[in-house]
Order: sequence, then structure tokens, then C-alpha cells
Amino acid sequence: MHQLYNSLEPRVMDEDMLKLAVGEQGPREEAGQLARQEGILFKDVLSLQLDFQNILRIDSLWEFENLTKLQLDNNIIEKIEGLEQLVHLVWLDLSFNNIEAIEGLDTLVNLEDLSLFNNRISKIDSLDALVKLQVLSLGNNQIGNMMNIIYLRRFKDLRTLSLSGNPIAESEDYKMFVCAYLPDLVYLDFHRIDDHMKEMAESKHQYSIDELKHQENLIQSRLEDEQAQQEELEKHKAAFVEHLNGSFLFDSMYTEDVEGNKLAYLPGISELLQAYKDKFVIICLNIFEYGLKQQEKRKLELDTFNECVQEAIQENQEQGKHRIAKFEEKHLLSLNAIRDESELTNFEMKIVEYGKDITELFNVLMTLEMQLVEQLEETINMFERNIIDLVALFIENVQSLRWLSAGTWRTTTTRSSWRSPSILSRRY
Repeated sequence: MHQLYNSLEPRVMDEDMLKLAVGEQGPREEAGQLARQEGILFKDVLSLQLDFQNILRIDSLWEFENLTKLQLDNNIIEKIEGLEQLVHLVWLDLSFNNIEAIEGLDTLVNLEDLSLFNNRISKIDSLDALVKLQVLSLGNNQIGNMMNIIYLRRFKDLRTLSLSGNPIAESEDYKMFVCAYLPDLVYLDFHRIDDHMKEMAESKHQYSIDELKHQENLIQSRLEDEQAQQEELEKHKAAFVEHLNGSFLFDSMYTEDVEGNKLAYLPGISELLQAYKDKFVIICLNIFEYGLKQQEKRKLELDTFNECVQEAIQENQEQGKHRIAKFEEKHLLSLNAIRDESELTNFEMKIVEYGKDITELFNVLMTLEMQLVEQLEETINMFERNIIDLVALFIENVQSLRWLSAGTWRTTTTRSSWRSPSILSRRY
């Protein structure tokens, strides 16, 4: 169930091996000759075949950033590593190697087809990032625990699974168990699962499946709640008011205050402390609500800034395209006239004339670019001033809570307006 070292020296991937493989697998005939002369950039390679190379260690693949298919079968690889940069990989074959553990696949979020057939793997795990996985081949390994099947329930797109040749495949209940716990599976061990088998499996394991689904729903609900809480916390952090929507700040002040806790046992102190806490929490809630409102204003400021910048760039580009189109319209027929011109003098005159027009177009485009730079610089400066005003107002009003018990917030606006040329002449 594993590859033996042969008489050849074990190899580690290096640049020479990769260049040779790319050259051999590249285009043929005239295109191939041109590619060999100029060289093929690794980042342009989409498919790479490195089987039967006696490779011991995966390395030097970081430049293959656009690779979608990688074939590393029939080597002596012991560890899955060096694949972190291959984020576009869709198909990966690591069959017939000496791999003992599934690892090193966390960045391969686009992987759909994975073959680890004929290795030394005893546990199915560390595949969580492979959310698009459709085909998984793990036959001829050392997987003996049926609980590995339950792990695969998280892969909603998994349709083809191969586990033949593992200890679990020798169990009498193997096929029933797999079909029951992986109901969306279409092929198991290279055979299509018929509807009758699925119905029998579901009926046999219905109680266990229902209990598992209940547990999965509870876990999913808890994860969703935790995610919602985390998103809410991030929102509060952006507004600089995290943990101010309750008594957290007050409680944290007294958590490690041993002497303060002792004072609470004195007559009348407990009531005073509770009254102080109530007022403290009210102030925190006021800061919390005000902070969220100010964050919305800052967000609106940022959104409007980005919108104005994008519109300014787009308008500038449209003006440039219009100028270029007019130039092409004017001189498209003239180019044919130059080719047909037989008189050298007339030819040279036309060349000079068109050269002037090209220079004029260049100057116009450069002027447009400089105008855009000036507009953007002015816009950035005004945006920065407005944000500073909003932050200063926020700090001032928060600090005023030290002596305001029920007063009215000082409300002002940022600078009433700011204008800039062309498309940017608008108020945030």
C-alpha cells in the first residue's frame, strides 16, 4: 500500500526539474519552438505533470500561481506541503505516494478533485477549506474508523468517493453506512449508488441520522450566533464603543479591585455603589448609541468620497477615449493614403503633419491626467478635513458626559460644503 524507494536517488523539486517538465508539456511545432526560445513563465502554466519523478519532497511551486491541475502521482512523497500559493488549483493527484497525514491544503479553496489513493493515511481530516470538493479518492489507505465518514458530511458538493482497499470497506455495513450518512453521494468506489440502496440505508440508520442532524443543527445555530456576535463586535470596534452597551466596563474596573470589594460590605456602601453603577452604565449606553450614529456619518462620508473618486476617474477616462476615437477617425483613412503615396516629398510632409497631431493628442491626454491628479488631491484633502472634524466632535461630546447628566448633545455639522472641479463639485 505504499511506494518503495527504487534505485534512483530521491529527488526534491527544483527549478531545473520544473523547467524541463514545462518545456516538455508545452506547445508543439512552431508555437513550441517560440516558447522554448523565449521561455515559458511559470505563472502562465495551467497544468503540470510530475508523475514518476521519484520526488521525495514538494517544493519550488510558488511561481505557478495560476495552476489549475497538478499531477504528482507515483512518487515517494511523504508529506503534503509547498502548495500554499496554488490557490486556483482545481485538480490534484497525489496517489501512489507515502503520505501518512492529510495536511497542507488549507489555501486550496477551489479544489474540486483530490486523489490520495494508495498512501498510508489512517484518518480523514484537515480538509475543511475544500468547500468545493466534488471527487475524493482515498482507496488503498489505512482508514479503519467509520467516524471518518461522518466528517465528510460537511462537504455539500461531494458526489464521488472511493474508499475501497481500506479496513472500513471490509465491514458488512460499509456501503449502507456510507449511503446513509452521505445521502448526496452519487458514486461510491466507482459504482453508481442506486435509489433502492439509498432507501434501505436511510431506513436502517434513520434514528442515528435524525439524532446527528439535530446535533448538527444545534452546532450550526451556535456558529451562526457566534458569527453574528463577532460581526456586531467588529461593528462596535469600528465605532470605538465596544463593550459599552452594558455594565462590562464598570464590572471590569472592580474585578481585580480587592479593596473596593471589601468596601461594598460596609453599611450603606452597597446601595451607593449600585446607584453609581446605574449612572455609570447609563453614561456608557449614551456613549454607545452616540458612537454608532457617528460611525454611520463617517461611513457615509467614506462612501461618498469613494463614489466621487470613481466618477471622476471614469469621466476623465471617457474624455480620453473620446479624444483618441476622434484621432483614429480622422487618421484611419490617412494611413492607407500614406501607404499608397509614391512621391517621397508628399510622404514626408504627411508624416510631419501626422506627427504634429500625435503630439497634440499626447499633450491633451497628459493635461487630462494632470487635471485628474489635482482633483483627486483636493478631494483627499477635503475628505481628511471632514473626517478630522467628525472625530473631534465625537471626542468632545464624549468627554462632555463627565459633567452632562441630562443635557443635550452639542450638534454641529462638518464644514458646510466643499467643492472641487468637474464631477467632484458636490457636497459629501
